[in-house]
Amino acid sequence: MDPKNPNRKHRTTPQFSLYQRENFWKTNTGQVPLFDTNPAALEDLAKTKLTENGWLYASSNAGQSYTHTANRQAFYRHKIIPRMLVDTNERDTATEIFGHKVAAPIGFAPIGINKIYHEQGELPVAKVAGELNLPYCLSTAGSQPIEDVGKANDELAGQGGGVRFFQLYMPHDDELTRSLLTRAVNSGFSACILTVDTWQLGWRHKDVSTSNYAFYHGKGADLGLSDPVFQERLKEHGIDPVTQPNEAGALWIDNVWHGRAHTWDKVKWVMGLWKELSGGKPFCIKGIQSVADARKAVHELGVDGIVCSNHAGRQVDGAVASLDALENIVDGQDTTIMFDSGVRGGSDVFKALALGAKFVFVGRLWIWGLSIMGETGVRHVMKSLLGDFDILLNVAGFKNVGEIDRSALDSLPKDYPLLHVTSKL
Repeated sequence: MDPKNPNRKHRTTPQFSLYQRENFWKTNTGQVPLFDTNPAALEDLAKTKLTENGWLYASSNAGQSYTHTANRQAFYRHKIIPRMLVDTNERDTATEIFGHKVAAPIGFAPIGINKIYHEQGELPVAKVAGELNLPYCLSTAGSQPIEDVGKANDELAGQGGGVRFFQLYMPHDDELTRSLLTRAVNSGFSACILTVDTWQLGWRHKDVSTSNYAFYHGKGADLGLSDPVFQERLKEHGIDPVTQPNEAGALWIDNVWHGRAHTWDKVKWVMGLWKELSGGKPFCIKGIQSVADARKAVHELGVDGIVCSNHAGRQVDGAVASLDALENIVDGQDTTIMFDSGVRGGSDVFKALALGAKFVFVGRLWIWGLSIMGETGVRHVMKSLLGDFDILLNVAGFKNVGEIDRSALDSLPKDYPLLHVTSKL
């Protein structure tokens, strides 16, 4: 933890591991660490800060949470094999994604309706992502205008601005889709990630039983309400968003989570549209769990990347664990393979990389931080995760993310009995 250790000479990124030292030293200056970033403690504290509806929406999963449970159990079966006496003084966490050099193989997953967690919604999250030089992904279900999020992402970023991707829930209104993507391009978003597992929300008992759908209650539709094409749709339906916020929010989200499936032909169309509007910037598909789907996306459509994800267990109850799907998918796929679902710490990031992911997105962790302490909370959670990952590389004997491969893991058989315990998974 010596801040003058030799590692500083080799870094292209901050020594994130020193965030541990900073927190250990705080009590010498009359301060204390902000809050415990252990995932279970984070979740418990966030529950005390959120409204009941905010808590229910953030914590809910599809059905009986079988997929959510499987996601976590899949991480448990893989064990890291540390290597000793490696010169990790030459360590660096940096990596590249779509030509952008970023501080670590960790990004902010797209999560909608951030205003139910904090009054400023996505803005403080995008700001911290830019500051830390980590990619930020904005959801179509975001609760701030695309343009404002882009500006926030650049606010504390270095030269060239933040690295940001636009996650698309594709409407069946092609003119609206074109408008959303045009706004993203004009706001400096450098890739489009189409989510294909959420034409409609999965059955989430907690939300259904409490009518917990913010858009139907006049909150969270700002990204849509700020769109010029959607503003025309409101006029066509005779809806005044000021006096009829519930109806306006419903019209917006019913265009996004509409319950009408798209097919591969439509994906081909929207990929072409994005390439046309952006001048050829990367196009990815999120929600892939099947080897056959991965092959089709890569070899027939020619996508630039896929995100192996089961929406953190929020869509298909009883689905395959996302980490297991990743292990099946990576072989023979010549594309950028990313991962999310169930990531809770630095070791989870490491395991996903070892199984073949080039990049890992985290979601609920920063949502808890946002709920607890806004921008400060997001920064604390993400700096803690970066510190955890940096220290893991140091003590496990890895100098950079390129050295992490399948040989770094000892893996047990797939055997996932549901855990009947009260602790958080």
